[in-house]
Amino acid sequence: MASKPPTGDPVQDAPQVEAPKHAAAGLPAIGHTLLMAQQQMGVRRTAQTLLKVNQKNGFDCPGCAWPEGDKRHTAEFCENGAKAVAEEATLRRVTPDFFAAHPLSDLAARSGYWLGQQGRITQPMYLPEGADRYEAITWERAFEIIAEELTALDSPDEALFYTSGRTSNEAAFLLQLFAREFGTNNLPDCSNMCHESSGSALTETIGIGKGSVSLEDLHRADLIVIAGQNPGTNHPRMLSALEKAKSAGAKIISVNPLPEAGLEKFKNPQTPQGMLKGAALTDLFLQIRIGGDQALFRLLNKLIVETEGAVDELFVREHTHGFEEFEAAAKEADWDATLKATGLTRPEIEQTLTMVLASRRTIVCWAMGLTQHKHSVPTIREVVNFLLLRGNIGRPGAGVCPVRGHSNVQGDRTMGIFERPAPAFLDALEKEFGFAPPRHHGYDVVRSIEALRDGRAKVFFAMGGNFVAATPDTDVTEAAMRRASLTVHVSTKLNRSHAVTGRRALILPTLGRTDKDVQKSGRQFVTVEDSMGMVHASRGNLTPASPHLLSEPAIVARMARATLGAESAVDWAEFERDYAAIRDRIARVVPGFADFNAKVAHPGGFQLPHAPRDERRFPTATGKANFTAAAVEAPELPEGRLLLQTLRSHDQYNTTIYGLDDRYRGIKGGRRVVLVNPHDARQLGLADGSYTDLVSEWKDGVERRAPGFRVVHYPTARGCAAAYYPETNVLVPLGSTADVSNTPASKSVVVRFERAAGAGNES
Repeated sequence: MASKPPTGDPVQDAPQVEAPKHAAAGLPAIGHTLLMAQQQMGVRRTAQTLLKVNQKNGFDCPGCAWPEGDKRHTAEFCENGAKAVAEEATLRRVTPDFFAAHPLSDLAARSGYWLGQQGRITQPMYLPEGADRYEAITWERAFEIIAEELTALDSPDEALFYTSGRTSNEAAFLLQLFAREFGTNNLPDCSNMCHESSGSALTETIGIGKGSVSLEDLHRADLIVIAGQNPGTNHPRMLSALEKAKSAGAKIISVNPLPEAGLEKFKNPQTPQGMLKGAALTDLFLQIRIGGDQALFRLLNKLIVETEGAVDELFVREHTHGFEEFEAAAKEADWDATLKATGLTRPEIEQTLTMVLASRRTIVCWAMGLTQHKHSVPTIREVVNFLLLRGNIGRPGAGVCPVRGHSNVQGDRTMGIFERPAPAFLDALEKEFGFAPPRHHGYDVVRSIEALRDGRAKVFFAMGGNFVAATPDTDVTEAAMRRASLTVHVSTKLNRSHAVTGRRALILPTLGRTDKDVQKSGRQFVTVEDSMGMVHASRGNLTPASPHLLSEPAIVARMARATLGAESAVDWAEFERDYAAIRDRIARVVPGFADFNAKVAHPGGFQLPHAPRDERRFPTATGKANFTAAAVEAPELPEGRLLLQTLRSHDQYNTTIYGLDDRYRGIKGGRRVVLVNPHDARQLGLADGSYTDLVSEWKDGVERRAPGFRVVHYPTARGCAAAYYPETNVLVPLGSTADVSNTPASKSVVVRFERAAGAGNES
């Protein structure tokens, strides 16, 4: 039987700390999975849901975007995927009575963990101007309010339409279609905060902003470099692929400021051998200083260039552009400067080179550890240089592998959720639907917050997500949101963003991935695209949490009808009635989706074309893969300061907090901890167990403070520290972003430590 939600916020004042683990998964993962599933769903519902996760006739996990192979396990999910499913399929309910009992001030004072634990929202809710709590509202009136606010704007560009990575292809296509028929390209999305740097770098260098490898390529690789990524927590099913690659002879190099249990050893819960013994994964751990990755890859590239016979000269000559300029820059790489920037030793880099030169097929995987720095785009360009030198793009078992986070973040971008759309996409949209979409660029996430702050945007609509908790500079962002005339959130559960509102606010409850979706034409399914370009169907199997829920496509279609009226060029009612009609139009607008309905009917779906991978054709401005030669950068660290990276705990997915533990790092019962190297801690006078305020420093001179963090002596790289987000997002300046991509630089925040007010509780 499922348990009831917590009535009060748990106390997190004194988290317990033990030694970090050195292996991931195994029996503890199974036990934790079953415990959390039973608490949320009960035994029977747990079986109903978990046996359908990521199955060809089931639903796509609402967690990460890691792909599935053609052959599926009965239990095709990981611990964190099961947590995501359990929270969505929970038997707990948030009814209008809940909102009547909890005024906005109460919700605003609660933790994200407490809010998320309350359960599924059952009815549309409305916060009138001046009211102190939400009240139930009909769907018809909710759409009238949205239409009133949108049509009263002086310009369509005063509206913002945000998309979370959980949104299906069908809903994403409809949302961008509505926004553009309304007249704006203001389509910020969660990719702006994560892999925008990857897309920017890859589009310029290889012509497509997506990874070039498949799951089978990982299994065939000789060498896999994993940089700035923690798959044991963020993409646990990736560990199975790494285990298979290792069994076939692959070597793995991990590049990260923190040692992570999942990359040390994987205890595969699918096999007895895995459970008992486990598989060691990493052959070489490079504990790099935060932000030192570009310097590392530049020096490796210099060494490759200077090694006779190491460069694939035929590939470089036939398929690349800009080699001479790159070569000149690479030869300028300096050992001493690199060792300072990376914190590595010369023998470590020489061992890396030996492994690189021994590999015929090399893949580089990365995540936020590479994408959230000022110099992220040139860093990823340097990774591409590294692969191009030895012909490792367009070869089986080799390529670029940016590992996406949320389950359809890549698909949403494919569907046109982008503030800077390509002219060809807008041309196709205009040809198909008969209206002229706007051509000027819209706002990304950071520029959307600035527009709200400055009064240039007045209506904020979010298709999923937890915008306030996911974004940087928390105080600035929350003040900006409160300036809006209307905030609208399409949600399954409560989160912090529902407590930080405009003058008026709406919460529109929607179906989840696990829910059956029945429209007038019958039962529907939606589609998603995984991190490796596979598109497949997702079919929920549970009775929805309430009869008052609408699907995401239905919400967009009805909002469009209410706002655009009879003058719209689009048959929105047909799109709500039958999602196949949406896919027919996608097929005529989006490249690679011809015969969409027929292709997606195939069990397991279909793979989108990828010219560099499939043909060694590079659709760039030069018609070839581009070497680049940016100046090498690394964060500067003033005396007495540390470089902080924000990260997730193991009981967390993005901003969703499942629990208060971080099992692999040895943290229990609290999230306000800061991980500091013991040598740095002693130099700064930070005793293990003492409490400190974190204060970030940036060129604007504004004090940004995160108070009351327990110091944990931890084996981080020297000069580096780590703490969980969203608690530390308050430290990330809104203007501190990556060049080119404008992604918040959440992985390189200069901080100082000040004794916490009233701190006398050192241990």
